[in-house]
Amino acid sequence: MNNPHTAPIPPIPPAPRPPGTPDSRPLRKRALVWVVGSALFLGGVAIGSAGAEGQQTTAHTAEPAATITATTTAKPKPQPRPTVTKTVEAKPEPAPTVTATKTATAPAADPGSGSGGGSSSQDSADSSCTITSNSGNCYAAGQFCRNSDHGATTSTASGRSIKCAYSSNAWRWTYS
Repeated sequence: MNNPHTAPIPPIPPAPRPPGTPDSRPLRKRALVWVVGSALFLGGVAIGSAGAEGQQTTAHTAEPAATITATTTAKPKPQPRPTVTKTVEAKPEPAPTVTATKTATAPAADPGSGSGGGSSSQDSADSSCTITSNSGNCYAAGQFCRNSDHGATTSTASGRSIKCAYSSNAWRWTYS
């Protein structure tokens, strides 16, 4: 179904004139076009000649006139001066130092008791993370990595190994 509101409207061609008929516009309108066009042309010439200040023009007369030669010298454009730049060598920032401290725990008095062995393994697991956050805590999987930690490997607080890898459009600590 054609919708008349969305269909394009074809252009209407002008009606053809029979051959030999004069222009259908009246003479006064054609003359008005010539007068307005001539006035615009003369106005442009007047503006163009007014903008030619400092240029000499010669008048055409019936008598031979003396030849006038005008010479102008243009000022040379100043050459651009060289730009002075000072090169400063950037000092590399020192790499962060990673220190891992292990504390030795005294063996439990009773080697058979399970409670003493569990606490010492937890203590050694806490100190096993070699890379810590700025606040001093061990990282966990899923947390964002610092720029200086890209590609590094450490362990979580529980002792599981994690690596800083590019994952989910960001650098994150992932289980390795």
